[in-house]
Amino acid sequence: MTQLKANGRLLSLDVMRGVIMILLAGESCRVYESLHDLEAGSLFKGLLTQFFHHPWHGLHFWDLVQPAFMFMAGTAMYIAVERRRAKGIPERDTFRHIALRSLKLFLLGTGLHCIYAGRLVWELWNVLTQLSFTTLVAYFLIRSPFKIQIGVAVGMVVLNDVLYRTVLMPGFDQPFTEGHNFGAYMDTLLMGKINRDGWVTINCIPTAAHTILGVSAGKLLMGPWTNTYKVKTLLIAGVIALVIGFGLDLSGISPIIKRISTGGFVFASLGWVTLILAGLYWWIDVRDHPKYTWIAVVVGMNAIFIYLLFETVGGQWLNGAVAIFVNGFTGWLHIPAAIQAVLSALAVWALEWYICYWLYQRKIFFKL
Repeated sequence: MTQLKANGRLLSLDVMRGVIMILLAGESCRVYESLHDLEAGSLFKGLLTQFFHHPWHGLHFWDLVQPAFMFMAGTAMYIAVERRRAKGIPERDTFRHIALRSLKLFLLGTGLHCIYAGRLVWELWNVLTQLSFTTLVAYFLIRSPFKIQIGVAVGMVVLNDVLYRTVLMPGFDQPFTEGHNFGAYMDTLLMGKINRDGWVTINCIPTAAHTILGVSAGKLLMGPWTNTYKVKTLLIAGVIALVIGFGLDLSGISPIIKRISTGGFVFASLGWVTLILAGLYWWIDVRDHPKYTWIAVVVGMNAIFIYLLFETVGGQWLNGAVAIFVNGFTGWLHIPAAIQAVLSALAVWALEWYICYWLYQRKIFFKL
């Protein structure tokens, strides 16, 4: 049976979460955008496209970040709830804690859209808003057997695809066409607008599968089975999900489209995320290779802090403030503007990581 570290955490989970947050910070710092703007070869450009969302039908590496974020939230919640249970904390208090956390996530998610817009708006597309829903759904299933958890997760994915194919309204009667599908129609009812990039609010229904099955993964990893059994189970589950996801896409039953979280996308992303977790768990917790993991852990331990930092202060002020100095000094050296942009982005990225490191060194952790 896997034993938690003395501080009650699973190292591979903190590493995975830290890597995800570091990658997200890189996007906010415009690392990938500035690198893409360089005059570079087609191979380099092709690699960098993996750090941007696929425009519609298809799958890039970057499309796995949000599913991994929500999957890890489920895994972490299971471990946290079990830890509270071991301490004898009443179930009603745990539910109150989870419900309050979901409310905070919802308020932060909607509040971030106001910051993006520079005014009060009512928009529900942020991942934190979606996570507020999927967290509650997953919590209600946290004591359920694996079969029930998997069944509900699959059911929510199927429900979403059925709604897209059967609820056809005037102007929104093309299930898998951007801006003309059921998800876009629901956004007109919920917010009176649709997202110009194709994202939809009801993604919270199918992506609940990510958080629910994250709970299942946590239950597996903290269960009484051998490490070999756990790794094999994750590997098999990951391969099965990939086969289903790409099978649905190739057959035309459910194309892989992240922006509306089709069944093909949810299964394919679950497959990759599960395989990544299996690899990290095997290497870090089973094989016991903690070296250098602290680089990611210092960020993973303050995930909500760094997310809010780069989504607010980082994007609206820090990027520009750092650029003033980087561009000023590099300008004296006559370094091309495109290179200056890369250096500035990397400097902000490093600074945001250092802030997390500074907090970690002083044992300051922000939680909801």
